Amino acid sequence: MKYILGHKLGMSQMFDKNGKLTPVTLISVGPCYILQKKNKEKDGYEALQVGFEKIEKKSKIGKSMKGKEYRFIKEYRTKAASLEEDSKLNVGDEINASIFQEGQIIKVSGKSKGKGFQGGVKRHGFHGRNATHGVKHEQRTIGSTGTRFPQHVRKGRKMPGRMGFENVTVKNLKIMKVDKENNLLVIKGAVPGTTRTLLEVKG
Repeated sequence: MKYILGHKLGMSQMFDKNGKLTPVTLISVGPCYILQKKNKEKDGYEALQVGFEKIEKKSKIGKSMKGKEYRFIKEYRTKAASLEEDSKLNVGDEINASIFQEGQIIKVSGKSKGKGFQGGVKRHGFHGRNATHGVKHEQRTIGSTGTRFPQHVRKGRKMPGRMGFENVTVKNLKIMKVDKENNLLVIKGAVPGTTRTLLEVKG
């Protein structure tokens, strides 16, 4: 499986071969490096550990980070279909944008934008109360939250709370262009997060 880490640079637009305008997202990927190979015999599962953005400042590197002086460290499970391909990668190998091709279908995961504490209308789409018939200062309240039995709010009840900043995965995204020199991917459509959000790109 093709896997790489990167940062979201922002959105733009481009024209395809037929002159159709397409919204795209620019992602700066890699270079990433293989830090560890995990196997069933020793670790109980097959996986590759990947490091992104090497820490250059020595004061930021702790004793426990020896050999893994990277700001972001992630690991991905190697599936049976790609086991042979992933087995060719060794510790220290570099992963960059060249592993992807134009037109390839991928999925991108990242943290969505945080929107702070929001009410039920914005967070869950509640329609609110009437604007007349004695409703005063309560147009956007969520109404009754409990039942007669049990005498408490049931778990999972949709209520006001923190909105956003959740792990979101967008599937079936098409790569419009690959810039191998600058390690840049141009992807059709939108991906989660704001500028500089850490993204996981899987192909």
